[in-house]
Amino acid sequence: MRPLRPSTRPGIGNLLPVRVLLGALGLLLGLLLSPAARAVEPAASAPAAAREAVAHKVVTRHRVVHRRVERVERVEHKAVHRVVHRVVEHPVEHRPVRRVVHRRIVHRRAVPHRVARRTPVHRPQPRRVVVHAPEQASARPAMLRRPLTELDADPVSLASGSALVVDARTHQVLLSKDAGDVRPIASLTKLMTAAVVLDAHQPMDQRITITDADIDTLKWSSSRLRPGMVFTREELLKLALMSSENRAAHALARAYPGGVDACVQAMNRKAASLGMSHTRYVEPTGLSPQNESTASDLARLASAVYAYPLIREFTTHPKSTVVAGRRELQYRNTDHLIFNRGWDILLQKTGYINEAGHCLVLNTVVQGRNVIVVLLDAWGGRYAHFVDAERIRNWMQTSGRTLLTRVDPIPAPDSGLRASLDD
Repeated sequence: MRPLRPSTRPGIGNLLPVRVLLGALGLLLGLLLSPAARAVEPAASAPAAAREAVAHKVVTRHRVVHRRVERVERVEHKAVHRVVHRVVEHPVEHRPVRRVVHRRIVHRRAVPHRVARRTPVHRPQPRRVVVHAPEQASARPAMLRRPLTELDADPVSLASGSALVVDARTHQVLLSKDAGDVRPIASLTKLMTAAVVLDAHQPMDQRITITDADIDTLKWSSSRLRPGMVFTREELLKLALMSSENRAAHALARAYPGGVDACVQAMNRKAASLGMSHTRYVEPTGLSPQNESTASDLARLASAVYAYPLIREFTTHPKSTVVAGRRELQYRNTDHLIFNRGWDILLQKTGYINEAGHCLVLNTVVQGRNVIVVLLDAWGGRYAHFVDAERIRNWMQTSGRTLLTRVDPIPAPDSGLRASLDD
């Protein structure tokens, strides 16, 4: 093997300074070219810069919100501190608040006193009942022989403006309260309408059509009978008497020989023949307040129409159903006493308009005694006339007196009517 020798190639050792010089030149060139590199770098890394800008904005917003929250908390803390400070160090400031509350309470307690000082609503008081000692008073003690007006001016306390109770067989007046006052009689008119319709002896199975002429244009009362519906005369008579159906009553009068005017004339003639001298009819339904009468005259009418079997039957019928085409119409009696088992009613009729108040005519039996009760212009509620009837019946059952009152009796009807009452 040949031994190693130091290199004897020329120029190798002299290259080291050149390398150092080239490195220095390269470093200097890098420093000179660095601004241009920085200018080119953002263009190359634009997405990264955008992300950094968004992140910076988010951080800034969070800082702003955080500062606002801290500011609000400081304000609230100061407000709470002030309230606590006032309550603790200045308790006198709460005294005016307590005084205001006390004044409001006193003001509210004073309101009922102002309402109590208002002027009360005026309600008419019932007139006195005409009361006299009965014929049997001579057999009674001395205290009862004096006129009953000294004991009790109104023993029944009726709410009706006019009232009359008559024995249906002897025609003896048992109770009278302004029985001669002329008043509107509302649907009590239908008793006379039914009487003259039956007096005409028209076929009861004749079919009558409801028309626009039967619609009430005076009070515009409601009805389930529509124009075009067809009923028999008997069905219309039942609806008029049992449920006080106005269109049914008008249709009966329209189908009367000669029309409605002829029917009304017949009603007035029959009233005159019965001695109803204070009675006047202007239409057949009772919707007009010009249909007027007195309690005495209506007692005569109740005695007369009791002779008609259909009127007795239909006025006391509890309820009925009539067929109108494909429809079935159900009707109930307008007299609530019909549904009371404590009453034995042979004939009845109710009536009401604003001008007449609540009206009622009864032919009933009380303790075996057949009496006619007429009540007109009852005020105090929709059941005031029924309440008066209950009072009269209870008085007759519990008073122990033969007569409630005794005044001049009404003239007895003719022999035919007397015979009808005895049947």
